[in-house]
Amino acid sequence: MESGEGDVTVIQDYIRILRASNWLKKNVPFLYSWHAYVGYELDLFEAFKKPKTVKQVAVNAGIQEELLQEWVQVGLSLKHLKKKRKNLIKTTAIWRLPSSKKKSLSSGIILKEMMELHIPALLSYPELLRSEEKQIFDSEEHGPTVAKTSKLLERFALPKVKRIIKKKKIKTVLDIGCGEAGYLVKLAEEDEGLEMVGVEMNKEVAEEASRITETYDNIEIKQADIRNYQPREPFDLMMANNVLHYIDPNERQDFFNMVAGWMDREGTFLMITPMKDSRHGRKFSSAFNSFFNAFDNLYPIPTKKEIKTLCSRTGLKLKKLNPIVKKGGWYVITLEK
Repeated sequence: MESGEGDVTVIQDYIRILRASNWLKKNVPFLYSWHAYVGYELDLFEAFKKPKTVKQVAVNAGIQEELLQEWVQVGLSLKHLKKKRKNLIKTTAIWRLPSSKKKSLSSGIILKEMMELHIPALLSYPELLRSEEKQIFDSEEHGPTVAKTSKLLERFALPKVKRIIKKKKIKTVLDIGCGEAGYLVKLAEEDEGLEMVGVEMNKEVAEEASRITETYDNIEIKQADIRNYQPREPFDLMMANNVLHYIDPNERQDFFNMVAGWMDREGTFLMITPMKDSRHGRKFSSAFNSFFNAFDNLYPIPTKKEIKTLCSRTGLKLKKLNPIVKKGGWYVITLEK
């Protein structure tokens, strides 16, 4: 081999190493998410809230000491944990870590959905592309996690809902895909005069919503497919949060027609949904869309153009389209008759 050829080979090898190094650097943020997810799922941050040895926590939690030790080492390097004297380990930076999973609105539920549902689906893409088949979303298995995620996101839109209720003197509310009824409970706590109905298709989630709302006389939970539900009277306010990606785009016009038919003549319809090609959060919204398209029974998230078309064909007015979680591309959409 001539010296010139050798120089080229060295340069090519250097470029390969540089590229590999760059990909390693780009994956460092994933370590933070992975470590936080494991800590949330096994409540390890809570276990190390007071200084303990790895062995103490492993015995108390009934988990493998060797693997726990490795998780702790990662936590020390990420500064999620810190070492005290006598090999004691303590949780640090609590303000940026997910709280205990025993708390109903821990941010860890976002990590759980991402790690157990989104990332596995995205990693299946090579196989899906080769087979030309799609996965089936198991609502019975993942429904409770998704419901808790929606419950967390609903908190961002709650002030807007309260303002509409006050301004328009709302008396009746229908929550389509109500999840664990987080919205309805918060509204009931502030206004006992509201009459509210929550419709949830997932049986386990509907049962949990019924349990949570059993002490509220003004909340009724219905376990039903919304296509088979028939209200007794029109509603002043209707909500559908993180629902559109469960509805085939070819059936969304029927859904909007149905909703419009159930609204009072001066009614309001609120939706929370990630938006495709949105001004905010394009990276995440495109990832969400890739995730949804990996399943045969989930569907693409809507675009602003699609929402406008659905509204015009239904006779609804698109009053507002505001981001509530910019990095995630989630929007709250306000429609009126």
